[in-house]
Amino acid sequence: MDEKNYYSITPEILHYTELCTGCNNITPELYGKYNVKRGLRDERGKGVLVGLTEISEVCATKIENGEIVPDDGQLYYRGYNVEEILAAKDERDVFGFEEATYLLLFGELPTKQQLSEFVYMLSEYRSLPTSFVRDIIMKAPSKDMMNTLARSVLTLFSYDQNTDDTSVPNVLRQCLQLISLFPLLSVYGYQAYNHYHDGNSLFIHTPDPKLSTAEHVLHLLRPDSKYTPLEAKLLDTALVLHMEHGGGNNSTFTTRLVSSSGSDTYSVIAAAIGSLKGPRHGGANLKVVKMFEDMEENVKNWENEDEVANYLQALLRKEAFDKAGLIYGIGHAIYSVSDPRARAFKGVVEKLSREKGMEKEFALYQLVERLAPEVIANERKIYKGVSANVDFFSGFAYKMLGIPTQLFTPIFAVSRISGWSAHRLEELCYPGKIMRPAYMNVGYRRDFIPMNKR
Repeated sequence: MDEKNYYSITPEILHYTELCTGCNNITPELYGKYNVKRGLRDERGKGVLVGLTEISEVCATKIENGEIVPDDGQLYYRGYNVEEILAAKDERDVFGFEEATYLLLFGELPTKQQLSEFVYMLSEYRSLPTSFVRDIIMKAPSKDMMNTLARSVLTLFSYDQNTDDTSVPNVLRQCLQLISLFPLLSVYGYQAYNHYHDGNSLFIHTPDPKLSTAEHVLHLLRPDSKYTPLEAKLLDTALVLHMEHGGGNNSTFTTRLVSSSGSDTYSVIAAAIGSLKGPRHGGANLKVVKMFEDMEENVKNWENEDEVANYLQALLRKEAFDKAGLIYGIGHAIYSVSDPRARAFKGVVEKLSREKGMEKEFALYQLVERLAPEVIANERKIYKGVSANVDFFSGFAYKMLGIPTQLFTPIFAVSRISGWSAHRLEELCYPGKIMRPAYMNVGYRRDFIPMNKR
């Protein structure tokens, strides 16, 4: 078969597609009949309890007159409110990602000396094996940076002399190295693609041990390695807000699922990357940016509430943008009244919009944030309120930072690797059975038909 047909949808593939789809006939009614929690959630979006954790807590309700009612969302890392963590780091005018990573991994806030030692250890690990950039990252660069990241992680398996040792000390060492290396793997992967596919100049900057994780991303990405203090602090805030979100999100559950099988760290994290890549998970902020770009082209007056509301209505009716019937960045599986991450992020995004001269764009985001819940309530039956989630503002923030869209989701991974690592270690510290949920067969049994009678 020639190369053109090898990667094409041929008539033969279409024929077999009909056979494939024809034998998959499970109807939505059957899920209700057998009380199946599709997506491991009930009809109100509440997740099925499958495990226990001490790492983080997501809260979106309160008790009022003996009843559970929606409330402003709260997010806790090891019992500490994430908004207080951010307020404390802003008051001290320091970077918070490393401190929050220490908290997630070791359960307590570090002292000044402990944090200094931890940051030094991360900087020592922030170096790739000899010729890794040339032999692995530069060869066959992919247009999808998450695939590039996953491939790099899996390839690091070949350089590790203790790959199959799943003891806590060895896994901790592997996790710390991956936390340190994710900025390099992500940005170098983009630089290779940007050079070989787009024909732009190639920049491979050497890591600087004096820089924080957020500063490293900007240092490695920009040709001149320059950035403003506000730019770096905004990215650091984004990293803190994205690093962990309970054990039930898709990629973290994937981490624990694969860990329960006894697999190695590199395979576990690569699987989590594959989960995060999906547009329903880590790729959501890119959808928000593209939706707003379409809105800015089709709404003449960004300050006219009726025009903006009509566009949002068209989105829900599958008449605008990608015709998926969604307002991206609005709504969340758990939060209803508000998402604490969006709440905490909004203020620093507004500051950067003033620094970048993009106040008009930020005002449009604010208007959509206010109007969207009303439009959704008028168009659809909803079981709980909806509000802007963290993806609503993060894509706009990355756009202002000049971060290419190909890196939006990898930067999410740069942050979330800390949470994945904490959950992998917790799974290993409290080992249970391999996770094996049940699927009910609703097909029917048949007598085997000999070849000459088919």
